[in-house]
Amino acid sequence: MANRNWIPVRAAQGQHSRQAHADMPAGTYEREISKEGFFGPAAFIHHKRPPTGWTSFEGPLRPRAFDLARLNAAEPSPWAAGKVLYNPAVEVRFWKLAEAMPALARNADGDQILFVHQGAGEVFSDYGRLAYRPGDYLYLPRGTMWRLKPSEPTAILMIQATNTHFSLPDKGLLGGHALFDPAMLETPVMDEAFSARRGLDGDLSVQPAGRGGLARRSGAGAPEREGPAPGHEPPLSPAAQRALDLRQ
Repeated sequence: MANRNWIPVRAAQGQHSRQAHADMPAGTYEREISKEGFFGPAAFIHHKRPPTGWTSFEGPLRPRAFDLARLNAAEPSPWAAGKVLYNPAVEVRFWKLAEAMPALARNADGDQILFVHQGAGEVFSDYGRLAYRPGDYLYLPRGTMWRLKPSEPTAILMIQATNTHFSLPDKGLLGGHALFDPAMLETPVMDEAFSARRGLDGDLSVQPAGRGGLARRSGAGAPEREGPAPGHEPPLSPAAQRALDLRQ
């Protein structure tokens, strides 16, 4: 993006927060006005009433409201969680978990981010053990075997980067909108608590990489499909065969 000599206007009046999206005045609703999305200057206005109570909205980019609070079933497997949005590049699910996962999970379609809305517990993975709490982002690289063990009922927004990987944005472009300090990232540890659970012993629940013959699933951005008829399956790749062997 070409550099622009934005007209600098810096002021704050009335009830306001010192930092955008944080410590907002009680009983207010924030509205952001910007020119280039996350790039460039922005103004943040606090309203006493929600600024999204439109009476009409025209055009193809109509907003959508999803009442995820109605997804109350606690599913032991992340692949049973309700799929909210998806396209060829991303898949978003909302998942509730009340007790320890009975089986390991591994996603062969892409990296995953788990945002913890509520609850607390531990995630055990190939890389060790890591505690989680509300507000945490758990990054699971593609192919990682993992299991959650909640100490409190947990609600998670699960985002998949289909056929690609998550990476950090260019902080230079974001400027004042930089999301976080990477120095705050924590990594799992193979400590006594991890060893006491014998690492990752357990069954494996695989999210297959776009191959209907391995399991029935919904393809990203495509209708639900089934595998080929028995006796006509194409040969498994070595990676898929290893995943299948781990399940058996």
